[in-house]
Amino acid sequence: MRTKLLWGVGAGVMILLVIAVVGTGGNSGSRGLATSEGETVAGRVVFEGTCATCHGIEGTGTEQGPPLVHQYYRPGHHADGAFTLAIRNGVQPHHWDFGPMPPQPGLSDQDIADVTAYVREIQQLAGIS
Repeated sequence: MRTKLLWGVGAGVMILLVIAVVGTGGNSGSRGLATSEGETVAGRVVFEGTCATCHGIEGTGTEQGPPLVHQYYRPGHHADGAFTLAIRNGVQPHHWDFGPMPPQPGLSDQDIADVTAYVREIQQLAGIS
């Protein structure tokens, strides 16, 4: 019974990831530096207020959370939709030995888009694309 439940949950997660990738048109790295300056500035503000405690001021990681400026989180490996899912639903660790990331309630769709744009910008500035 438990095995069937785990398979069902796993299949559901995979479906959500496929929807997220398809929803970005398969171009998971389209945001990058092409975003507006206002969007990345707003994203930095939200990131510093919500994400930096665990992921570091500029996404370099801390003892509580992994660096987002890392090849693991490049657009081709984690689409923009993966950030949305992680922020909305939380995520179990799968690349690092940190504990699970809890959902981050209270962020609007625009906040999440702005944070994603900011992360993509600092990744691109670090040579991650």
